[in-house]
Amino acid sequence: MVKVFLGVAWPYASGPRHIGHAAGAYIPADIFARYHRLVGNDVLMVSGSDMHGTPTTVRADEEGVSPDVITERYHALHKKSFEDLGVSYDLYWKTSESAHKTVAQDIFLRLREKGHIYEAEMDASWCPSCERFRPDRYIEGECPHCHFSLSRGDQCDQCGRMLDPFELIHPHCKVCGSPVERRRTRHFFFRLSAFQEPLKKWFKTKSHWRPHVLNFALSWLKEGLKDRPVTRDIDWGIRIPLEDYDSKRIYVWFEAVMGYLSASMEWARRQGEPELWRDWWLNRDSRHYYFIGKDNIIFHTMIWPAILMGYDEDLSLPYDVPANQYMNFRGEKMSAGRGVGVWLPDLLRAFDPDVLRYYVSASMPESKDSEFSFEELARRTNTELVAIYGNFVHRVLTFTYKNFGEVPPATRLSKEDRSLLRELEESWKKAGQNLEYVHLKEALREVMQLARRGNQYFDTKAPWDLLRRDREACGTALHVSLRLVKALAILTAPFLPFSADRVWRMLGYEGSVHEASWAEALEELPDGQTLAPPETLFQKVEIDVTDPRDEALRLDIRVGRVLRVEDHPRADKLYLLEVDLGTERRRLVAGLRVEYTAEEIEGKSIVVLCNLKPASLRGIRSEGMLLAAVDGDEVSILLAGDAAPGTQVLGLPDAPMISFEEFRKLRIEVDKEGRVNFFGTTKAEGISLRAGEEFVTVDRPVLPGTEVT
Repeated sequence: MVKVFLGVAWPYASGPRHIGHAAGAYIPADIFARYHRLVGNDVLMVSGSDMHGTPTTVRADEEGVSPDVITERYHALHKKSFEDLGVSYDLYWKTSESAHKTVAQDIFLRLREKGHIYEAEMDASWCPSCERFRPDRYIEGECPHCHFSLSRGDQCDQCGRMLDPFELIHPHCKVCGSPVERRRTRHFFFRLSAFQEPLKKWFKTKSHWRPHVLNFALSWLKEGLKDRPVTRDIDWGIRIPLEDYDSKRIYVWFEAVMGYLSASMEWARRQGEPELWRDWWLNRDSRHYYFIGKDNIIFHTMIWPAILMGYDEDLSLPYDVPANQYMNFRGEKMSAGRGVGVWLPDLLRAFDPDVLRYYVSASMPESKDSEFSFEELARRTNTELVAIYGNFVHRVLTFTYKNFGEVPPATRLSKEDRSLLRELEESWKKAGQNLEYVHLKEALREVMQLARRGNQYFDTKAPWDLLRRDREACGTALHVSLRLVKALAILTAPFLPFSADRVWRMLGYEGSVHEASWAEALEELPDGQTLAPPETLFQKVEIDVTDPRDEALRLDIRVGRVLRVEDHPRADKLYLLEVDLGTERRRLVAGLRVEYTAEEIEGKSIVVLCNLKPASLRGIRSEGMLLAAVDGDEVSILLAGDAAPGTQVLGLPDAPMISFEEFRKLRIEVDKEGRVNFFGTTKAEGISLRAGEEFVTVDRPVLPGTEVT
C-alpha cells in the first residue's frame, strides 16, 4: 500500500468557481484520488478556500463590506459546489483558521532563522489618488509579453507569465483607474535564488512530468531565480510574527501553498491522531501530487518546493505536478475576476453532476487548451454517455431483470465469450495504467471503448432470439454481459461516481461501489444474485444554440498554404490542391478552373474547412474544403494574409466532422470592407474571421452580403 498525497489548488474566496477551474484541478484530482482508493492505496486529499487573496478585498471594496463577509459567503458556496460535483476531499477547510496561521507563521520564522528570509527595500505601487500602497492584484495594465490589456500586476491571465507591476504597460489602480507611482518601502524577501542549484538537481528526477509543466519550470531556472518579496503593505492577511510590523502582512502567494501542510495536520488532529500527517510528509515512500491549472505551475514546481527545502529538508517534495491547460469559453480564458466563465453553481442546477464530470473528463485540457461549449456538452452526453454507455447498461439490466430477475449462470463459454472477457481484462489493464500516469482522458477513452464493445457483443448474441431457442445459452450471454456491466461500474467509478453507485446497486450489491476494489472488475458475479429494478442512468440533453460563438465551435477552420495545383484528370472545372495545414498536408478538390489559373492559387494562404466529411469528387477524395465567396458567377477565394499554415481561424482543431448540408446552414458573409464574418444560424452580431492578427479577406471584390461557401 502506497501513501498518496493529493494537494488541490486553493480557490480564492471571492467569487463562484467556473467549469474551467473544475477541468483544471478539481475533477482531475478527484478521479485520481478515487482510483487510488479503489486500488487500495492510502490517500489523503486536501484543499480549502484561500481567504486572504487580494481578489477578496477587491470584491469587498466593490460591495462596501468587510472581507470576512465575502470570504465566508464564497467558502460556503465553494464547499457546496464541490460536494455537489462529488469531489471527495478528506479535508476542505480555509486559510483563516488559526491552525493554518500558526503553521504559516512558524514557517516564516524558521526560514528567517536559517537566513532564507531577509529584509530589504523595494519599489511598490503607490496610488496617489487613493493615497495608499496597492497590492499587485490591484494593479492592471497591458502585458508586455502577449499584450493582453487586462493583465494583473502579479500575473497575466492570458499567457500565464508572472509579472512585476512595473513591467506592465500603462499600469493603473484597479479601484480608481489612476496611474500608479513607484515608491520605496521595506519588505521581507524569500531568498529563492539560494535554491537555484538544489532545484536544478531535483528537476533531473522529473522526466515523468508533463512536457509543458517541465519546460515552463526549466525556463525559469534557465533565466536564473530571483528573490521575491513575501510581505505587503495591507491589513488583510496573516500578521508577521515580529514586533513593529502591524501595517504589513504575509503575502498570499507565499502563505497559501502552506495550506497543504497545515490542512494535513488539521486532518490528523480531527482523526484523533495529531501525528498521523507525518505518514505522508515524513515518509520517503509517499508520493505527493499537486493538481492545479497552468497559471499555478511556478508556485508548485519552484516556490513551494524551495519553501519545503528551506523549512525542513525531511519533508516530502512534489512527485508530480500534473497541471492542466485552460478550458476556455468562447475563445477567451475563463476568469472569475473578469466575470468570464460558466459557473459551477449554475451548471450543477441544470445538469446531472456525472454529465458535467463526463464532459470535462472527455474534453480535459491535459496538454492543450480546450473549449467549453453547451452544444458539445449535449453532443457528448447524447452520443456517448447516453447512446453508448447508458444504453449498454440499460439494455442488459432491463432484459435480464425482466426474463431472469437474477444473475443467470454461465454454462458453456463460447470462443466469442472468452474473447470478450480477454478484451475486458486488457481494457482494465490499460485504463489502470493510464490512470496511474495521470493520463485521465485516455483512461476514459479506454473505458468507453469497452462499453462500445459491449453493445456489439449484445447485438451479435441477440439474447431476445436465444431466449426462445436456447434459454441456457441466453443466460450465458447475459452472464457475460453482466460481468461487463460490473466492470464498467468499477471502471467508471473514478469518473462518474454517482451513476457508478446506481449501477452497482442495480446489480444487486449492497453498499457503495467505492468500497469495492479495482481488481473486482475482473471477478465474476455470484450466480443467482438478485437484481434490483433497473433505472435509466442518463437523460438526453437538449441545448438551444443561439449564440454564433457557440455555433462556431462546431467548425475547424484553419489557414492552409497551397503547395501545388494540378488539373483534375476527369473533370474540366476541378483542380487538385495540395495544401499545407501546419501539422499535416491534405488534398482538396476545388471547382476553380474557370475562375482562377493554377498560378493565381499556388503559394497563397487560403482558408480551409478541415472538419468537413471527406467526399469523392469524380473519383478523387477531397479532405476538406477551400472557402470562397460566391456571388452568382463571381467567385473570390478567402485569403489569410501572411498567417502561418495551421493557424486557427474559427472553431476548434478537434471539432467533430460535419456534412456539407450542415455547413450550408451556417451563414458566413462578406462585409463592405471585404472582411468575412460568421453569423451561424442566428441574426446576432457576427464574428469577424481572423488569421492571427489579420482579418480574413476576399481575393477579389464582391458585393456586401455575399455568402461564403
